Amino acid sequence: MATRRPESALLPLAGRRILICRPQPEADRLAIAFQAAGAQAECLPLIDRAPLALSSEHQAHIQNLDLFQHIVAVSPYAARQLLEQVDVWWPQLPVGIHWYGVGAGTAAELSRCGITARRPAQGWTSEALLALPPLQNLKNQRVLLARGGEGRDLLRNTLRQRGAQITVLPLYQRFCPQYSAAQLAHALDVFNPDAVITLSGGTLKNLVALCAKNDHNLYRKLLIVPVERVAEQAQTAGFIHPHVPAGLTDNNIVASVTERLTGQTVAL
Repeated sequence: MATRRPESALLPLAGRRILICRPQPEADRLAIAFQAAGAQAECLPLIDRAPLALSSEHQAHIQNLDLFQHIVAVSPYAARQLLEQVDVWWPQLPVGIHWYGVGAGTAAELSRCGITARRPAQGWTSEALLALPPLQNLKNQRVLLARGGEGRDLLRNTLRQRGAQITVLPLYQRFCPQYSAAQLAHALDVFNPDAVITLSGGTLKNLVALCAKNDHNLYRKLLIVPVERVAEQAQTAGFIHPHVPAGLTDNNIVASVTERLTGQTVAL
């Protein structure tokens, strides 16, 4: 009589190992999605975020929110931090403002407060957001850009070129968490992941820096990156198999990894 295989062995990523380098709590959430597909998942966040204390000038921007015609949040975390500040000063949101999220995740964060935000129909980049029709002609219109303390200046510069009066609202700072030598050796070498998840340019930069200082064999592994620009950076750094998924939801990422590692197509 044939021995029945354990149910877990029938899952598409059974026996596969995934190293997740995105920040918390997103890393744990994605790990659960990978585990549901049968994979072993370990989290090694290589970028973290901390809210910035608002200066009096920045607080004034929140207090005068109704003076802006457009508000853009560049990430889900930026949206969360912005809404926390807005909630302090605005028991009811001002009307007549056009809200934008760079991707579906950012728009979803805004929707939690009843905000219907415009977002690109395809893609999740600044370039995709800038293609939206309402952002083409902004002469003499005020735009609030909610973002981290550092980041790409493409949105700010392009919207200013289109006539907008841009106000940048820095809400958080990014940093690389500290790990012991033993933690890094385990994650980068002993765990021996089949795929590594790096969903920002900053995360990739920190991974490259750690790789240069530790024994590992990651350059030949599947590397999931958010956009082609970061894929090119990864190739320049020596990674052979960077891949941009069809979307950045947890399901999209798991499906892309499954297809690349096993050839199986997962229904979303």
